[in-house]
This record gives sequence, C-alpha cells and structure tokens, in this order.
Amino acid sequence: MLAILGSAKWKRQTAQEIERLSPRAGSGHAGVAPYDRSIIAALPAPVVRYFDFALTQGQPSVASACIEWEGTFSVRPHRWSAFTAAQHYRVQPPGFVWDARVWMTGVLPVLVRDSYADHEGSLKAAIGGVVKVADAHGTADMARGELLRYLGEAVWFPTALLPTAGVSWTALDDDSATATLSDGATTVSLDAHFGHSGEIVSVSAMRPRDVRGTPVLTPWVAHLRGYTRRQGMMVPAEGGVEWQLASGPLPYWRGRVVSAHYDFAR
Repeated sequence: MLAILGSAKWKRQTAQEIERLSPRAGSGHAGVAPYDRSIIAALPAPVVRYFDFALTQGQPSVASACIEWEGTFSVRPHRWSAFTAAQHYRVQPPGFVWDARVWMTGVLPVLVRDSYADHEGSLKAAIGGVVKVADAHGTADMARGELLRYLGEAVWFPTALLPTAGVSWTALDDDSATATLSDGATTVSLDAHFGHSGEIVSVSAMRPRDVRGTPVLTPWVAHLRGYTRRQGMMVPAEGGVEWQLASGPLPYWRGRVVSAHYDFAR
C-alpha cells in the first residue's frame, strides 16, 4: 500500500513539473518561422553540413517534444539495470523533465526525475517513490549540468540547435564545432563532432559529476547512432553516455528511442 501511495504521489509531482514546461505568453513558441536555409550561411562549415543533413527547407520549428526511451542504466560501475522513461522538452525557454523507472531490484523500481525548468536544475530519485535515494536542486552546478544535458539532447529535435533558438556556433576544425546556449545567468557549451554524412556522431563537454556529494567537473561524452527521419528531421535512434575518467571511460547510460512526438510552432 505504501508503494502504491508513493507512486501516486510521484506521478502527481511529475505532472506538476511537466506543467512548468507548458507554453507561456512571450515564450517564443508562436510565430517562429519555418526553417530557412539562408540563416545558416554564416555558420562553420561542419555545422552547415549538419543542418543540410538534418533539416530540409521549410521544416517547422519544434516547440515541444515528448520522447519515450528504453535501455540500461549503470548506477555502479559495470552493473546495468533496465530502465524505461518518458522525457518532455520545451525549446523556448529551454527545459525538460525526464521521468524514469530503473529496475535495480526485482520488486520495486527506483523512480528518477531529472529536470531543468525556470533556470533551475533538479534530480530526485526514490525507491518505489517512497525511499529517497537522491534529492539535489537549486545550485548553479545543477543548473549548468542540466542545461548542458538539454543542449546535448537537442539533436533529437534539431531545430532547437539553430541560431533562431539561441544557439551560437564556433568552428573548431573541419569536423567539429562548439555550440553555446545561455538561459538566464547560466551559459553552457559543448563540442559537437560530425560524421561523413554531416550527422553529429558525438558531443563532449566538461560537466559537473557528483563525487561523494561534491560536484567535480569531468569530461563527459555522448555517442549518437542510427539516424532516422522523424517528422521531416534526421535524428538518432540510439545513443550512449559516459564519463571520461583518468582510469578510462565509465559508461552509465545506453538507450534507444521507442517513440517521439513533436509539437511545432505555428
């Protein structure tokens, strides 16, 4: 009974977090013109190739999205647990809510809610929605880490990576460029690495990592694979995320898209 009540409370709280992503007056959702290739003319060459790969002339701009995932998650090194998740995104202003169930035991899942909204990052986790495992929010490091996650995942709704969505691009070399996004007082950057067809094959950045309760900037890499066309856009079908430690890579997330729904600006 306690687990049932805990799950119901968790669902209510998640619904409230998702409601924070609802379009608001002046948010920029309305009146955003469809994609016009002329706006990318001055961008670095690999970024131009990416948008030529990912978008076509007249593509409507994504205002919000809901993506369902399944995969495995590693809480402890080399110990993987199955997860399912639904993730809601808002583009302007940037935000997301990741609502996941991680099956670490055969009885109750660990419920995890990762979010960024109204300039604030948050991570909460509880076994069955009752026994608290994690509760971090409100710090500058949380805001940076979660906004960086949003920027890295914008490849699943690529109109959010355009200059019209607030992303600026700086050349690194022929196959990589830096994307920068600001939201309020928080500014984050990551390096995008491009493949032969123009697709983004990985993104990397220095991201805060919790080490015994202390945020430590650590190299972070997300690998992206299996591009497919959804609602006119080329997006990855799956990916994996890892920390780059001195001892070697520490992968912790592997997932694939089960379904994706997009709402477009009108």
